[in-house]
Amino acid sequence: MSTIIIPGMLDPHVHLRGMEWSHKADFASETAAALAGGYWAVFDMPNTPPSTIDPAALARKLGEFSRQAHCDWGVYFGAAMTGNERYYDQVSDQVCGLKIFNNSTTGDLLIDDQSVRERHYANWPANKVIAVHAEEETVLDILKLVEQYRKPTHFLHVSSAREFNYISAAKGHGLPVTMGVCPHHLYLTEDDVNTLGSFAQMKPPLKTKADQQVLWDGLAAGHIDIIESDHAPHTIEEKRGPKTVYGVPGLETTIPLLGLAVAEGRLTWAQVADLVAHNPRRIYGVECAPDTYTIIDPDVQYTITADNLLSRCGWTPFEDMPGRGKVTAVYIRGQLVYDGEKVLAASGTGRNLYA
Repeated sequence: MSTIIIPGMLDPHVHLRGMEWSHKADFASETAAALAGGYWAVFDMPNTPPSTIDPAALARKLGEFSRQAHCDWGVYFGAAMTGNERYYDQVSDQVCGLKIFNNSTTGDLLIDDQSVRERHYANWPANKVIAVHAEEETVLDILKLVEQYRKPTHFLHVSSAREFNYISAAKGHGLPVTMGVCPHHLYLTEDDVNTLGSFAQMKPPLKTKADQQVLWDGLAAGHIDIIESDHAPHTIEEKRGPKTVYGVPGLETTIPLLGLAVAEGRLTWAQVADLVAHNPRRIYGVECAPDTYTIIDPDVQYTITADNLLSRCGWTPFEDMPGRGKVTAVYIRGQLVYDGEKVLAASGTGRNLYA
């Protein structure tokens, strides 16, 4: 097969660490990993401390990103229990969207009170996406707010048949909702926890093979909008430690796993391009920069190993799994920024898409 060219690959769901978690990874190391994964741009979540929930924290993150990023980028503002919707007029034009954690997080970013969620929905501007972590029955709570306020809402890391069915039904009723799934929910199940142990711990957790099949069927049918990595590196020592830390890296393994799906007849490369580029750009309202594209050799077969990854964490839950398709070049604004082996873009040359 001839090479595959995908313009403007965008992962709108990453946790790049940095700042107070720079021992795990930082904006330089993980945007380099993004380029190696084929991505033009990534959108970073607000829960790395200091949480991005006020103008000062946002300014710090924007500054560190500007100095370090190898690829283009955006950041989310985080909804908090503390009434930080008062800042929305100041910050909304500087960020890619609002993130609301409705399940499985801690501190000021966990919002399990429907009245507080409603306050955020009421105040967030309608021209920017609200991205939500909502699991199982909580999806229905969020859909009530979407129906009331009609604000575009993206459901992140959908992982179960129930969640998929709820959101699909809402789409059918014309609600402005989209959904994403992660490669780890497509290629791993709860059975893998027995062998991977803590390295299979993420939120939402791995599900059953039946849930997994619903996700694959939804992708094939075009009901799922985005493949997002939920890239969330932790050190090997932390993953092995006594305290459970949740999250797995994924920026560099998404394309080889999706290439495998194409080789297996589950998807086409045209569908992959929609899932990792065209749909994310459309949903988040960004245009591809001129002469910005990724070149993939779809015929290269190899084994995924951490030794070949640039992410600083040094491990992958997909160790020793087969991969298909190699990113051979990434161009941003006509400049070769990754040549298939090395990142050529200097730290700090990535641009904020919402500046």
